[in-house]
Amino acid sequence: MSYMQPIGIFDSGIGGLTVASAIRKELPGLDLIYYGDTAHMPYGDKSPETIRKYADSIVDFLYQNHCRTIVIACNTASAMATESLNQKWGKEIQFVNVIDPVVEYLKEQGSYQNIGIIGTKGTIQSGVYTDKLIKALPNSRIHPLATPLLAALIEEGYFNNTISTAIIKDYLEMEPLKGIDCLILACTHYPLIKRQIAQILGDPVYILDSSELIAQYLHAMLKVDKRLINNELEKKEGKSEFYVSDFTESFQKSTELFFGNRIDLKKIS
Repeated sequence: MSYMQPIGIFDSGIGGLTVASAIRKELPGLDLIYYGDTAHMPYGDKSPETIRKYADSIVDFLYQNHCRTIVIACNTASAMATESLNQKWGKEIQFVNVIDPVVEYLKEQGSYQNIGIIGTKGTIQSGVYTDKLIKALPNSRIHPLATPLLAALIEEGYFNNTISTAIIKDYLEMEPLKGIDCLILACTHYPLIKRQIAQILGDPVYILDSSELIAQYLHAMLKVDKRLINNELEKKEGKSEFYVSDFTESFQKSTELFFGNRIDLKKIS
């Protein structure tokens, strides 16, 4: 038996490319289909009903393209749409969200007492991260903070410069994050500014980038399901397809940054 069906990955924009890139490195033989919902980004300020509607439409598209395992590479969609997607599609599709691998990892570590979380308004206000972490780590204190400007800056290409550094610094110095020993980047855009965050916070704070955890989680899941039987699939070069709901130059540049060559973006009307 070999794993022939492509893995679907979707996000509101470029952030999920961090997850797609990690999956490609972890499992280079898998075929990937990525959907960036650039026409509706960012998701962080949308209502739960709207996000569920967008997510369902994207999943339908990925299902029609033979994806039976789909990674919800967006924290806001993971928080607000995982349950509804499982209810509708659970018999046909196995979903991987970006929250559970982080919670499981921190539970296994069990060494962080003051855990900060930064993400979009939608992710933070949903309370999903906080609720799951409190249950998994009852002896730790959880400190969530909405950082709504960051995803928009990154989508427009304003990262790793003085403008973004000033905004990041302002957020990280806010009261909820004082004294944390771990910071969860609860938005898949944020690994693109991880270096700046690390420089501002300093060494004592562990910065948790979920993209590699998600890739490892997916790998383990596929092996348990016996859809990977040997190393041949992991060594061969898989195909990658990229779809967007609206073409943006920043998305084009970001795909090239992550995957090393110019990517043919296909726009879905």
